[in-house]
Amino acid sequence: MSDYVVEISDVRREYQTGEVPTVALAGVSLKVERGEFVAIVGPSGSGKSTLMNLIGCLDRPTSGTVKISGKDISTLDDNELTALRSRAIGFVFQQFQLLPLTSAVENVAAPLLYQGMRPKEAHKRAAEMLTRLGLGERLDFDRGRLSGGQQQRVAISRALVTNPDLVLADEPTGALDTSSGAAVMEVFKEMNAEGRTIVLITHDLDVAAAAKRRIYIRDGLIERDEADSLAGAR
Repeated sequence: MSDYVVEISDVRREYQTGEVPTVALAGVSLKVERGEFVAIVGPSGSGKSTLMNLIGCLDRPTSGTVKISGKDISTLDDNELTALRSRAIGFVFQQFQLLPLTSAVENVAAPLLYQGMRPKEAHKRAAEMLTRLGLGERLDFDRGRLSGGQQQRVAISRALVTNPDLVLADEPTGALDTSSGAAVMEVFKEMNAEGRTIVLITHDLDVAAAAKRRIYIRDGLIERDEADSLAGAR
């Protein structure tokens, strides 16, 4: 097993808009080790969302190499890419993306059922994960009965329940008030302390400060890559 969950080498991503190509990434290289907590930071239009889509196996590079859990995504067909995404990555989004009229435990069980787990076991594991994240008394609540912070905890539980190699979070506090956002970031720090690998996409420097390593991106290039002293230099 590779020591790296994410390996990106000299990646370019161009989009054709009319006759002129738009360069979203202009030669990016980075690696994320197992157990790291990394924030990818940049303003709108910097290329961070494009980078997130590549790490999340939602897109393919124009050139260069993207490996997730040792798999080169350019060599995979659509079915293989979907399988890798399902097995290796847990997603957390800004807008939660919970299933409507569906309880918290059913939302969290959904990816396990997709992977073929029996419903009884899937719901048991979902309930255990929600309880760990402080929602044990709200297992049967649908999203209409949950606060924004609670909905994001459901989303984090759903991302974690399959025990993925990587948790990929896109602006996870963007729809929350300051207090709820801080509580969610504490959840991420606790999960990382237990060995989870987390990549966080954000424009917010205060949110990025929670990570142990920050990669700043602008105009499709990495400006700098800095780590807390206890995390080691990179």
